[in-house]
Amino acid sequence: ALVGGGGGGRPNMAQAGGKSAEGIDAAIAKAKEVLAEQIKG
Repeated sequence: ALVGGGGGGRPNMAQAGGKSAEGIDAAIAKAKEVLAEQIKG
């Protein structure tokens, strides 16, 4: 976890949180990378 956190939720709604705000830029960049790969298929 890039921000020292975790997540959970239901199949139609996800939630996440973290303790280390310093990692938020890296977490957002990683999320964009993962989403782009999923969109490509």
